[in-house]
Amino acid sequence: MGDWTTLMALAGRYDAFLVDQFGVLLDGQGAYPAAPAALAALVATGKPVLMLSNSGKRSAPNMARLGQFGFAVEGTRGVLSSGEVAFRQIADDLASGRIAAGSPVWLHARDGDISAIDGLDLVQVSQPDKAAVIVIAGSQGDQLALEWYRERLLAPAQRGVPAYCTNPDLEMLSGGARYFGAGAIAALYAELGGPVRYIGKPWPLIYQVALRHLGQADPARVLCIGDSPAHDVRGGRDAGMATALVTGTGLHSGLAPDALENLCAQQGAVPDHYLTAFQWSDGVSDAALDV
Repeated sequence: MGDWTTLMALAGRYDAFLVDQFGVLLDGQGAYPAAPAALAALVATGKPVLMLSNSGKRSAPNMARLGQFGFAVEGTRGVLSSGEVAFRQIADDLASGRIAAGSPVWLHARDGDISAIDGLDLVQVSQPDKAAVIVIAGSQGDQLALEWYRERLLAPAQRGVPAYCTNPDLEMLSGGARYFGAGAIAALYAELGGPVRYIGKPWPLIYQVALRHLGQADPARVLCIGDSPAHDVRGGRDAGMATALVTGTGLHSGLAPDALENLCAQQGAVPDHYLTAFQWSDGVSDAALDV
């Protein structure tokens, strides 16, 4: 089993860091109290820090949001989102002819965000049954039932319309509550018979791109920090990296330590380390950090 430790203790043990956004830095409404100062302290070590996120939005809007919530992102390597990696992949698929130029695409995202396809040679349509390509970039599970998706996705799934899931998270946090995520919508599409390509954690491509952003660091010297055993721990481990699971915030914050350790063992995703929160050291407040 992994050891229970602090971010300060881990900072000296690894050469580079991949930090998840939601459940670690953000709770869906804003920043966790100690997180901005803890990120600044980690950056102050001089080691590369890259935010690695299963956000269906591209990197620029994610960077802007972190800045709005008080994170000093200038000293980091930025945000690498699954949406950014997917955008590049879809662009490559258009260039190679795997997707026909001008294809009708149904994009499902949050907050009216169209960055997943903006600038690509695709024509956005309002209904999935009109599409030749589907991009599942976000979930509106806080407003819509899963059955709403089933009714609309059945026809394109039966036609074999390819779907890109650019946010593989099975669950999401919104307003402090948990809802099904874009990954659950993609799983439903696959259940209905539709082909799905997942881009993001825990799939390999996002980690390959992340290593390039870190300057081709040795994977064994990179620490992945996240709140999801299924995504952050499994993905980092499969990429040959070390992992740290944040326990007091995010998806499994209500579980007792023993229950969480058992869950990780059941899922085959035991982290190398456990952190109670993304804070520099236990008991040190955000205001007390001098970085």
